[in-house]
Amino acid sequence: MVFSSNIFLFAFLPVTLAGYYLINQRLRNAFLLLMSLLFYAWGEPRVVLVMMGSIIINYLGGLAIHATMKDGRHSFLNKLIMFLTVAVNLLILFYYKYFDFFITTTNGIFGTSIPLRNIVLPIGISFFTFQGMSYVLDVFMGHAGVQKNPLNIALYIALFPQLIAGPIVRYADVNLQIDNRSCDIKKFAEGIRRFAVGLVKKMLLANTAALTADSIFNEPVGTVTTAAAWLGALCYAVQIYFDFCGYSDMAIGLGKMFGFDFLENFNYPYIARNITDFWRRWHISLSSWFRDYVYIPLGGNRRGNRYFNLSVVFLLTGMWHGASWNYILWGIWHGIFSIVEKPLLKRDFYKKVPYPITWLFTMLIVLIGWVLFRLENLSEALKYLGVMFGAVRPDNVAYTFEWFFNGKLAAVLACAVLASVPWKNILGHIPALKRFGDSSFCHLLQNAATVALLLLGVVLCMTSTYNPFIYFRF
Repeated sequence: MVFSSNIFLFAFLPVTLAGYYLINQRLRNAFLLLMSLLFYAWGEPRVVLVMMGSIIINYLGGLAIHATMKDGRHSFLNKLIMFLTVAVNLLILFYYKYFDFFITTTNGIFGTSIPLRNIVLPIGISFFTFQGMSYVLDVFMGHAGVQKNPLNIALYIALFPQLIAGPIVRYADVNLQIDNRSCDIKKFAEGIRRFAVGLVKKMLLANTAALTADSIFNEPVGTVTTAAAWLGALCYAVQIYFDFCGYSDMAIGLGKMFGFDFLENFNYPYIARNITDFWRRWHISLSSWFRDYVYIPLGGNRRGNRYFNLSVVFLLTGMWHGASWNYILWGIWHGIFSIVEKPLLKRDFYKKVPYPITWLFTMLIVLIGWVLFRLENLSEALKYLGVMFGAVRPDNVAYTFEWFFNGKLAAVLACAVLASVPWKNILGHIPALKRFGDSSFCHLLQNAATVALLLLGVVLCMTSTYNPFIYFRF
């Protein structure tokens, strides 16, 4: 089940909200857990057992880690239990997500013919596995206390707003909210507003751009012109951002409707001035997870070789996204530029480079990366990039820029550009606009805009037959 589906909007969400606020407050967590399990099991009931197994492993692991802690110090047994719990999490993730990829790679390298297992990938396994490990690691590091109520751990991992596509919620960030949270009219209205914005981002901007991106990328590389290839890359950049950002907005909005405050997952990444800045703004919950649980424990900037530490993080970032060499290459691509620019960021001459130049260079790196991310076949990706930069001449042109570009796409791309800029931060410093933003009339306009956006999103859900979602495979 997805947020942008009719069954969710017209059945699951209304029933869940009504039940949540009508039942006794002491039963709300149990009810929300039950509905979250139903949400996850809707498409494929058997895969819910994988998530339940993850919940049990991490719950027992947390208890064992806490029990073997001596006066706040880590004993050998304590460290061993932490290591084994994390290892079991990773083994489950490896089996379901990477085992067939491992067999394929082995067959390719050694010429063997080991049959594939054709393992069904549980939706959102990367997200709920990382959340489970977050709980175990937070207990081990002392960032949060152990949770002795198994239903609370189950709710933390299975909570449907962030279950299948994030953001990756840290246990330390929400552990107090599980037992003690509230939602007033203002917060509920804010949740609706955020959900409406995310729904329109997904249905209008991402899906419209996806139609063109798929049309161009699905054609043989030699049949599209250079301009069309650039259009495809641009549309895919719009698709993947507003697809994921829109879903994160909906998740954050839904969380507020039930009293939870999730941290932001995106902060206008397409205005970044360098790759380091891009990763501070893109998929924040993932990049901060790797920073706190991998990069800093490896030594970060202080111990060991920070460039090696960065390389490990970006390699794992690429692997997290999927069991395919193109994702690994995409992670390495970003890692290379993050490492190269690390010493440059401190140089005076680099700081004096005008923002438009650094921004253009950053977006060029990001766009090239999205081509590598989109095309699983490396030779096809390199050929596509060759067409984009004029190094490869299309040998059988059948589709030009004009074939794909039209007024609707132009309007959507213009809206996407506007939505990629933090206008509130830019214009909020103007005194007259700040006063207007605080006025009752402005709040009335915001409420009217929320209703209009929600209606637009719902209508698009009802009438659209094309509704892909990129991050389901992760």
